[in-house]
Amino acid sequence: MHSTATATTVELTGLKRPDGSAFRTTVDKDVRPQVVGVYTDLDRAKLGDAHLHAAIDSRFSSTPSALKLAAIAGAVLCTLVALSCLYLIDSGDGRRSRRFLPARWWRFTATDALVLVTMAFWHVFGANTSDDGYILTMARVSRHAGYTANYYRWFGVAEAPFGWPYEVLAQMTRIADSGVWMRLPALLAGLLCWWVISREVLPRLGSRVRASTVARWTAALAFLAMWLPYNNGLRPEPLIALGALLTWCSIERAIATRRLLPAAVAVLIAALSLAAGPSGLICLAALFAGSRRVLQTLVTRTRTESAGQARRVLGYCARIAPVAAAGTLVLVVVFADQTLASVLEATRVRKLVGPNYSWPDEPVRWAALLHVTPDGSLSRRFGVLAMLLCLAVCVLIALRKGGRIPETARGPVTRLLAMVAMSQVLMAFTPTKWTHHFGVYAGLAAALAAVATVAVSRIGIRARHYRTLFAAGVLALVAYCFTGSNGWWYVSGYGVAWPNLAPTVGGVQVSTALFGLACVCLVVAAWQYFREPYCVGNASATGSFERFAVRPLTVAAAALVVFEVATLGIAAYSQYPAYSVGLSNLRALQGKPCAMADDVLVETDTADSLLTPYTGTAADGLSTDASGFTSNGVGDLTPEGPGGPGGGSGGGRKQPGPPPGGAADKPKPEAGINGSTVALPFGLDPKRTPVLGSYATGPAQSAHLTTQWYRLDAAARQDSAHQVLVLTVAGRIAGEADGHRVDGAQLRLEFAHRADDGTVTPLGGLVPPGLGGAPGWRNLPVALDRIPAQANAIRLVAATDDPTGQQWLAVVPPRLPKLSTLNTVVGRDTPVLTDFHVGLAFPCQHPFDHQDGVAQVPGWRIQPDKLNAQVAQTWQGEDGGGPLGWADLTLRSQAVPAYLDHDWTRDWGELDRLTPYVDAPAATLDVQVENRWGWSKDAPIRVDPSAGQQP
Repeated sequence: MHSTATATTVELTGLKRPDGSAFRTTVDKDVRPQVVGVYTDLDRAKLGDAHLHAAIDSRFSSTPSALKLAAIAGAVLCTLVALSCLYLIDSGDGRRSRRFLPARWWRFTATDALVLVTMAFWHVFGANTSDDGYILTMARVSRHAGYTANYYRWFGVAEAPFGWPYEVLAQMTRIADSGVWMRLPALLAGLLCWWVISREVLPRLGSRVRASTVARWTAALAFLAMWLPYNNGLRPEPLIALGALLTWCSIERAIATRRLLPAAVAVLIAALSLAAGPSGLICLAALFAGSRRVLQTLVTRTRTESAGQARRVLGYCARIAPVAAAGTLVLVVVFADQTLASVLEATRVRKLVGPNYSWPDEPVRWAALLHVTPDGSLSRRFGVLAMLLCLAVCVLIALRKGGRIPETARGPVTRLLAMVAMSQVLMAFTPTKWTHHFGVYAGLAAALAAVATVAVSRIGIRARHYRTLFAAGVLALVAYCFTGSNGWWYVSGYGVAWPNLAPTVGGVQVSTALFGLACVCLVVAAWQYFREPYCVGNASATGSFERFAVRPLTVAAAALVVFEVATLGIAAYSQYPAYSVGLSNLRALQGKPCAMADDVLVETDTADSLLTPYTGTAADGLSTDASGFTSNGVGDLTPEGPGGPGGGSGGGRKQPGPPPGGAADKPKPEAGINGSTVALPFGLDPKRTPVLGSYATGPAQSAHLTTQWYRLDAAARQDSAHQVLVLTVAGRIAGEADGHRVDGAQLRLEFAHRADDGTVTPLGGLVPPGLGGAPGWRNLPVALDRIPAQANAIRLVAATDDPTGQQWLAVVPPRLPKLSTLNTVVGRDTPVLTDFHVGLAFPCQHPFDHQDGVAQVPGWRIQPDKLNAQVAQTWQGEDGGGPLGWADLTLRSQAVPAYLDHDWTRDWGELDRLTPYVDAPAATLDVQVENRWGWSKDAPIRVDPSAGQQP
């Protein structure tokens, strides 16, 4: 067999067709296989000289040659020389150069303190973004791989042409991997953004904006309201937000000084911002907005200083060439460690696999912002919608006032409005439509909020009813924001109030109360409108309502910032001593960087931890008093919703997979200890673990079960390794889950003290916690501190009386397992497949490496909670070119029960032990290094065209 990108030929050697021709068939298209291993049942001695040679696609594993490094150094040096020459040309106007950083840069104010303290608090206790684990894993693995690959999708192509910030993060992982360290670039970018806003942007917007204390506070609060929910992570949006501000400031400085060097710097910053991520396109809006004035400077200076056509052409070239050099210098960054051919191939693969949205699909992003999910949380909605409201108000007032907002700088304000408006159009051309990208507007939203504050003051609007209408609009906007949930991504939402629903106080939705206030403002505006012609005296007299009416945006932004900070701070406090993002970061600052791996406790003796009955055999312990329960009474185990802790559904696989917990639900050749042929989950041994269930294929009937009293050893309870009693159950069980009543079979755990003479003294009981994942096998943990100290005997009591036969129940004996931290069980050296949600929460675990196109075989897999696991299963699957495409072919998965310390019922995720279907030696690799030109192409990566469907 010989397979290439153009054809695959198979020939049976030694055989001939009847006509004497070779027994050969050729398929003239790309059907190259994905090779995960080569296996045979034949003895090696019988294979003769048969062998396999596979040329592995490792095109992205490259290193720049000496010639390329010299070209890079030359490009940087020539650009610096060109910009220096442009500076000398600019200086020919005879005017003194302005100070680069004015004295006001170093004056510390109260608003600076507010921003600094809030962002420092949020850096430790605030929520992170959903892609932080994704990006951290990419950065960690890049050291071994030799390039930064998209680790979870797109067949491991290089993160080029976008993504140079990931290279910075990759270098940071050489020092530490904790989130509090890795997110320092975002924190520094945020602080620098505010410094630029307060020192450069606001003073350029006019005397009133510069002098207004309210405008400054509004800008600070609006900036925080936009920054906190979007930019506290590893994504490139914080750097792009900073780049957008610096681009605008550089263009404004070029216009103000009538010099071209600041314009060249603006082009350089815009190019670097675009190379950081596709949403860097918004920086082009600043260039477009100021291009006419910069072009006027170019023409005027050249015509004034150059006499004659030839000298003018030379003068134009001398000024334009440095600007062009500054813009194209970004190619050094884009192609520093990749070739032109590899970047083009990576782009092709991303487009085919998707998601790859076109500009008409831009409403997808806005629809996500309005969903009741973390993508559309109330905090994320406010900043974006408030920015649009400010833009609309400023444009309307400028049009009404002859194109200028009173007492503001007409040119800079107009260009700011144009930049914000144009950026909405440019964002439509980005290939993905996540709401994360709205974080690039943080700096622009703050500047716009300051302008809007001045625009709706008595300076901009004299009629009081207009200002009251603005207050009504802000209240209605905030009310709509509060129809969303207070949701945050994955572990960031632990303990946060209202994570899945709109906030309520005393049974009343906050959004309803705010909307009522908006209606009151509308009524007041109507009263002011009709009363205005009859006012006597000073119609602009102020009162308490009037003072609020001109500052509603300030109050609303302050309320949102307080709400965000308070809910996350209270969540960290209420979770203690259980895991929270804040506690994890505080531990990292103390030198304990392993985060969740120190809080997830794993069962180390599941099969050996079963309790034994006081009387009778282990096989009969469940069936002391049973009616309607049989050893094979287990129905369909397909999960119908999110699972619980300690293992579960595994989440939304496309292809049929094993039931929760691991083993396939098929009758086994040998019956278990009580005659059951039901496959057991979580590594339970059928030879030692009896099973009873109430499921029946015939007519539905009532069933009840009372087990034997099981021995609960007092000495074992004193061992710190024993912290929970675990019930492994299947079926639908009555109880509460997420605050809602769930119907199902009745299950109760009863306690007693058993004396030496066999006398049993009841000590009460409890209903086990209700967890999702029904009807699959799942673990119900009961903390030992909930069991009376005198109890040394426990039993299960169950009953079901369902005429439909759907509310069946299956149980195994309770167990008292030993627990150890995931960090101890998994360790730091064993390769692990960490789903992209969990990378930041498990920074000490070693993600499987890949090098020269070959991946390590992981021994474990860590999944997020079951809702996010469904997303990860699709995103990382075969169709998307993710690691599950080959891992599912080679590895068997077995869920290992694990729980979150002090938060036992939390669905933190799932730990799976991965074992190869076949033990086989590693292939022998022969690596050859070739010197190639950057445009040399390899065979295209094989991508299924149908994979382009959006996940």
